[in-house]
Amino acid sequence: MSSSPSDSSTTPLPAEGLRVYLKPRVIGMLFLGFSAGLPLLLVGGTFSAWLRDIGVELASIGFLSWVGMAHSIKVLWAPLIDRLPVPILTRLFGRRRSWMLLAQLVIAGALLGMSMTNPLEHLEWVALWAVLAAFGSATQDVAIDAYRVEAEAKHRQAAMAATYVTGYRVAILAAGAGALHIAALQDWSMAYGLMAGMMLIGLVTTLIIAEPSVEITDATRAQEARLTQHLSESVHSGWRLQLSGWAFNAFIAPFTEFFERYGRVAFIILLFIATFRVSDIFMGTMANPFYLDIGFSKEQIANIAAAFGLAMTLAGAALGGLMVARFGIAPILILTAFMAPATNLIFAWLAFIGPQPDGLIVAIIADNITGGLAISVFIAYLSSLTNTAYTATQYALFSSLMTLPGQFAAGFTGVLATQLGWVHFFMATALTGLPAIILAFALLRYAHPDRLRRPGID
Repeated sequence: MSSSPSDSSTTPLPAEGLRVYLKPRVIGMLFLGFSAGLPLLLVGGTFSAWLRDIGVELASIGFLSWVGMAHSIKVLWAPLIDRLPVPILTRLFGRRRSWMLLAQLVIAGALLGMSMTNPLEHLEWVALWAVLAAFGSATQDVAIDAYRVEAEAKHRQAAMAATYVTGYRVAILAAGAGALHIAALQDWSMAYGLMAGMMLIGLVTTLIIAEPSVEITDATRAQEARLTQHLSESVHSGWRLQLSGWAFNAFIAPFTEFFERYGRVAFIILLFIATFRVSDIFMGTMANPFYLDIGFSKEQIANIAAAFGLAMTLAGAALGGLMVARFGIAPILILTAFMAPATNLIFAWLAFIGPQPDGLIVAIIADNITGGLAISVFIAYLSSLTNTAYTATQYALFSSLMTLPGQFAAGFTGVLATQLGWVHFFMATALTGLPAIILAFALLRYAHPDRLRRPGID
């Protein structure tokens, strides 16, 4: 294994505290988060509401929900965002901002197209605009993630994540409740037209912020040269060899570079990424059915679990950014590894005492603050693992791995809750956090999160 993953000779972290939130790029992530969150419901829940409100049949609405799958498969074209320049824009704005700008223009144009098209007369055109908006949104996510990773030091990544999440959640409210209110007062065309105009927030931010200053290391260039040399010994020649070499360096090199950099420790890192959020995802899937089953009213769920819960999540994310800036990634990662399954035990207690509002408030405070903390510190950790030559690709892979195992396993939570009952269900799901705790301590020994160096930045 290379010695680079956990070099011990690193300088101490500057103790910035609250000042981390005054950094221009940290503030900028608030507006980029808004730009990233805005299209999500406009091709999802709000889109479905629009179609049903004007009388589109349910079968068509169901098929059109597939447009949201673009976010699940964005890793497939993430290598293109790392490797391909955008004509004219890349020369003017740089590698990351050019892709962000292109994606934002596509989203704004597609939303405007949706606003000007009547689904009852031209459903196929509305579907096309929605697909463009969804792919633009997924592309923007990849480009913004890559920008965020490269724009600031590791100890500021949690703060970057916190402001990003805040802007993202505000945009969800705007595209959900906001769009519905506008449609009620005017019409859906006006609602989508105004949402398209709100994309100017992201466009203006992209034009104002500076392109991250990164470089490709000699080790990365050497690795790509070895891959190209290996291909040159094959039967390909001429343009086929050049195309194969480009494709290998774009799609294969991000994987080989990661394993070459971390050696066998890479498997510990990937297992940790896959298990860190399992207990949290288990809990989230069954939360609302649990609240209803034990007797909470819809109003109590809306006011405490949803509205108050959102405030606690944002507070937790902001606190996480502050703590990582002050203490580093490792101690907060260990803390949240313990806290996440512990909050499941609080829900077991809530299931035992029944539908008491004070109990729900305690559970929501514990769970959502922990969730916010975990989001910010884990994004900071994932950001520390990337190579600037492949930031978009590697981060997209890590973020997919972060959610897929938990989402798959969550499919069985209904059966588990039925068999065990709510008290024992939450006690059992707390145990799913044990692997992440064990692996977190293994990382302290073999790949300490605060001693990792990002090639091309650190």
